[in-house]
Amino acid sequence: MVEEELVKTEDLTKEQPNVELDDLKAERKERRKRRLLKEAAKANKRGVCYLSRIPPRMDPLKLRQLLSQYGELERIYLTPEDPAANVHRKKAGGFRGIGFTEGWVEFTNKNVAKRVASMLNGEQIGGKKKSLFYYDLWNIKYLSKFKWDHLTEEIAYKNATREQKLALELSAARKERDFYLKKVDQSRAISSIDERLKKKRKIQEADGSTAEISGDQQAAKVIRQFRQTKPVRDGGDKQKQGLSKDLLAGVFGGSS
Repeated sequence: MVEEELVKTEDLTKEQPNVELDDLKAERKERRKRRLLKEAAKANKRGVCYLSRIPPRMDPLKLRQLLSQYGELERIYLTPEDPAANVHRKKAGGFRGIGFTEGWVEFTNKNVAKRVASMLNGEQIGGKKKSLFYYDLWNIKYLSKFKWDHLTEEIAYKNATREQKLALELSAARKERDFYLKKVDQSRAISSIDERLKKKRKIQEADGSTAEISGDQQAAKVIRQFRQTKPVRDGGDKQKQGLSKDLLAGVFGGSS
């Protein structure tokens, strides 16, 4: 009996750490679930505004400084302009920094975002007269039922399509390069053959030989001859019939 009790106590001590680990895992899952639910509730309260035009020399930091006075901001994303346009502007002597074409601004409260968009749209950015954006206008719109996740998905999709397009262009460029190099090698081989033939003609002329290499000799064709059956001569039918009569006479013992 004592041994059985000892065995039971040992089993309990072994099972107790596993139970504690399971409880810890369950608590962690609950905390994570609560955190995710809180973040989802906060995300539902947020609102996103779209900026269809970004003035020159404006970056995310300056935009945050201008809009933070109207409400609390979360995230800002500005689409950089095409590098070709940036190079063209630099060559023309314009702004040498990075320009942006459009942007998205996330407010912590969608009611604030809606109010800011309706209040600022079409208005002068203003500030001090020395400011670079004094005469620029706001082009801002509130996006109803639009969340930041939609923007990230769209950006990922655009990046994937751009990479795919770039890969196709690179493969087409490689094919053109390989075709060009192949033709270059062929032309080099033909030119080297012509040079050898010219040298051979010069050597023959120096030796006094008047024989010229004709085109047929340059590319000699292999002509194969096959054994042909002889055509049937005139009167062949009569000979064939006579031979058949003699053969029948010899077989059957008749007179020809």
